[in-house]
Formats: sequence, C-alpha cells, structure tokens
Amino acid sequence: MNIALIGYGKMGKEIEKILVNRGHQCILKISSSNLEDFTKEKFKLIDIAIEFTNPEVAVYNLKKCITWGVPVVTGSTGWYKHYNDVAYLVEQQNGSLFYATNFSIGVNIFFKLNEMLSQLMTDKQYEPYIWEQHHIHKKDHPSGTGITLAEGLLRNFTTKTSIQAKLETEVNHKNTEASDLTIICSREAEVPGTHKVIWKGTNDKIEITHEAFNRIGFAEGAVIAAEWLYQKKGIYSMNDMLKL
Repeated sequence: MNIALIGYGKMGKEIEKILVNRGHQCILKISSSNLEDFTKEKFKLIDIAIEFTNPEVAVYNLKKCITWGVPVVTGSTGWYKHYNDVAYLVEQQNGSLFYATNFSIGVNIFFKLNEMLSQLMTDKQYEPYIWEQHHIHKKDHPSGTGITLAEGLLRNFTTKTSIQAKLETEVNHKNTEASDLTIICSREAEVPGTHKVIWKGTNDKIEITHEAFNRIGFAEGAVIAAEWLYQKKGIYSMNDMLKL
C-alpha cells in the first residue's frame, strides 16, 4: 500500500521502519515542518493514512482524511469528546476509520483481563485504583490507555462511578470521593508505557501489570490495523480486529 504518515515523531519513525519491512511504501510524511503538503492533491495516491499526533490537531487531521476519501488509522488520544462528530462524518462520506487508545496486542489482551477481573471482584472487599507511567512528552493524563482500563473496570464494578486523575505529586494532597476511581499518572524520562490495575484489600492486594519495553509493539499494531482496514468501510477498533 501507499501510506501517508501524519505525525512524524518517534512513533511515526518507528511505524515507517515497520511499513518498509512489510513491503509498503511511505510516500508522504506530514509534520509541523511541512504542513503545506497536507493537501487533497497530495493524498490522491494514498491508500491509507496513519495518524499519530496530539489532541489539539487530531480531529482536524481525521476530518480532512475522511472528507478526501482516505481511510485513516489513528493512535491519537484525548480527542474522544469529538467522537460523535467524526463518526457522523465517516457515515456521511462512507469512509473508513480505525481508532485505538493503544495498538499493542498485549495491551488489548490486558484490557480484556482487566474486564474479567473486575467482574470477579464485584461485592468483594477490595478497593481498585490504576497507576500508569509514560514518557515526559505525553501531554494527556490520564492516557487513553488509562481511560480505557478505567472504563472497562467501571462497566462491572458499580460502586465506582467516575474517574479522577491525579499526577503522582498530587496523590497525597487531594481527597478522593468513595465513588471515584483514581488513576495515578506518572511521567518520567522516555518510559514507553507501564500500566497497573491494583485491587487493595485489608490483608492483601491483587495486581495486574502491562509493561512496554519499547515502541515497536505499538507501531507494529498500527501497521497491522492499516492492513486490516484496507478496503473496509465503517469505524473499527482493536476489538473488531482481534475479535476480543
């Protein structure tokens, strides 16, 4: 396939390596230094766009691709309050969108384990919270992965009804309502991503953890998603692709 990368930071460069290794061509790379190339004319030869940017520009990027009839895979997070607008445009344009808070195959299995565990913990005497650590460049906290973990837990553990994010430095300085599910957010150096779901009881605790060693798993998952989306119409997620 002919691929356009929208966002050419560390993740974009990792995705490019995998694209080439899998026989695809990355014929257009859009970053803040060449926004003049982000045009309908330039995208006429593009089979699929892979978008990894930030919440401030993601919706704009997605809408341009959808309007131009270019299928798009996005790993940007923090834009989901605009999901309905984007979904409406996909429907109107008979477009194609694949979105995920995390493209790692392991993380998506972790999501499923989290949901299963939260079902088992209903009515048990344990208090859940989530801890996550990411690199210092990540702008959103909690991360999209942290929110997905929280949403999976809240669907089954009904004594918690809302999410409260705290930076690690704030943990001991704010009270939490009993109905809040706390996500403790740590940002350190170049950490690719570590997530823990912790259930603390009086006498013990249960903990499940996913730790990424590098960005390769995320990048590879995004490329596999692009291959899977090719020639499909509609909106899809990792659950659709992995049949979880």
